[in-house]
Amino acid sequence: MAGGALKYRHLGRKSSHRQALLRNLVTSLFEHESISTTWPKAKEAQRLAEKLVTMGKKNTEASRRRATQIFFKPLNLVPKLFGPIRDRYLTRPGGYTRVLRIEPLKQDQAPSAILELIDGPKDIRFAMTARTLAFQRAEEKEVNEITAKNIKKVTRYREGGEDALEKAAGNAQTKQEGEGREAESKAR
Repeated sequence: MAGGALKYRHLGRKSSHRQALLRNLVTSLFEHESISTTWPKAKEAQRLAEKLVTMGKKNTEASRRRATQIFFKPLNLVPKLFGPIRDRYLTRPGGYTRVLRIEPLKQDQAPSAILELIDGPKDIRFAMTARTLAFQRAEEKEVNEITAKNIKKVTRYREGGEDALEKAAGNAQTKQEGEGREAESKAR
């Protein structure tokens, strides 16, 4: 039968080129914990990244060898994968990465996305939830249903998640107050 469901995105490349591209994206992801790329590349790299984190959780000699084969910088990233990243996701049953669609970055208007590791220092949903919480407190509004749901999501598996969210919301509120004062002084 012609056509049919694809097992993976071909990304307009030969097999060796595609595998090298995905290895490079995953290496950058674990190095920086957040990368921007096109949406199809992010979705394919997400599959490989999830498998690598699962290997890190297994922590066997075979999984270490396999991770060494995948990373382009194994001396830096294998200890990181089997150390802090493994500890971060030990209790999480899955879903270690997140793909967020963003405005197109390239001139050809290709759909772009941010691929990030969840519960890391660059977690965008955590930062946005903290900013929303700070804004709602500044406006003296009640926390709405969507914000409450996001608070539950971002603090569920994070160690000390509620305390970290309160601290981030406090920082965001201080920053908002500072920006408000600057705007008032410029208006005068």
